[in-house]
Amino acid sequence: MVSVVGAAITEFGRRIDGTSFRDWAAEAFESALSMSGLERADIDLLACSSESDFFTLQLNPASVIAGDLGLAGAATFRVEGGGASGQLAVHAAANAVKSGQARHAAVVGFDPSASQLPAATVKELYGYSFDAWTDGMTGASATALYALSARFFMQAHGLDEGHLAKVTIQNRANALGNPGAHLGRRHSEDEIFDSPVIAAPYRRLHCSPLSDGAAAIVLSANDFVPGSRRSAPRIRGIGAASDKPRLGARNSPGQFRAKSAAMRKACESAGLEPGDIGLAEVYDAYAGAQLQAIEALGLTDDISCDSLDGAFGPGGRLPVNLSGGLMGQGAPAGAIGVGQTAACALFLEGRHRSSLQPAMPPRFALADTHGGVCTTAAVTILERGSQ
Repeated sequence: MVSVVGAAITEFGRRIDGTSFRDWAAEAFESALSMSGLERADIDLLACSSESDFFTLQLNPASVIAGDLGLAGAATFRVEGGGASGQLAVHAAANAVKSGQARHAAVVGFDPSASQLPAATVKELYGYSFDAWTDGMTGASATALYALSARFFMQAHGLDEGHLAKVTIQNRANALGNPGAHLGRRHSEDEIFDSPVIAAPYRRLHCSPLSDGAAAIVLSANDFVPGSRRSAPRIRGIGAASDKPRLGARNSPGQFRAKSAAMRKACESAGLEPGDIGLAEVYDAYAGAQLQAIEALGLTDDISCDSLDGAFGPGGRLPVNLSGGLMGQGAPAGAIGVGQTAACALFLEGRHRSSLQPAMPPRFALADTHGGVCTTAAVTILERGSQ
């Protein structure tokens, strides 16, 4: 049994207030630790996630963060897997607790993705997160590669710009209820259709922002939180998989095969089916990526109809990205997967923002993250604690 006894997410946005990733990491950790009912000395292990040393300008950040957090003596390491870094760090810490290597573990994800470097430099660096030789160094951008994959997917499923606009409108509207979100907005279809094309079919408003921020969770082998009768959400299943990094080497460039494989592993370990999921936080770096994710995770039989009919809206059968997702809440790379897991745990416990919280928390929630154009995929299924 691995329980999520503490969870916290800092404000996501462009942080130009003089603070750094070390401040945000400490803020998130302190909040998660306070919620957990544990003491600092109880933490046996610290897993950190940060996508790039270029953002933090800090080699070996895990040891520095451990020192900042007063966790000297705890086992500590950094996990990196592109956009999937945070979710993979959750998996590493959960496995340590499950195996008995740690009784209590903290996971802290962070990145100054917005404020440390100029946007043009970040764009170039993200190109290197694919195959640097064949993609990044040839000038292929992340947006261009995602757009190419989305075009294959949209053609196969009969999707158009209206489906992409629906994702942007929904996620940014969800973010309005999240005071810590980067981009809470009310968009109209016309506004989206009028925004400039970056790489067809993607327009500027189909893209997630560059963000700063941090998130943290505390995992425990105990079901009940110390000093209370609160039964915390638990990690029911995890799964990870990979695909060929170059789209041209894939048989189906529009399909997120690694995500499907990761979901199968998670469901097998949890003893569940995709239909059991009642809420999901999925990776939506681009509007089409959310639709590709939902289909790959097996959460729909008809992505075209379900996405237009409100199935994934706040009042739908399967709310997706109530937090606002990457497009609304924001996207500090190393914090994404940790933040998704934290959000799912808070939703299941009924402790998230009241403006976001479902009236009736579901039994199971899904956190889904990937790196590259779904080259590295990682998913986590969480279960509501006993009542």
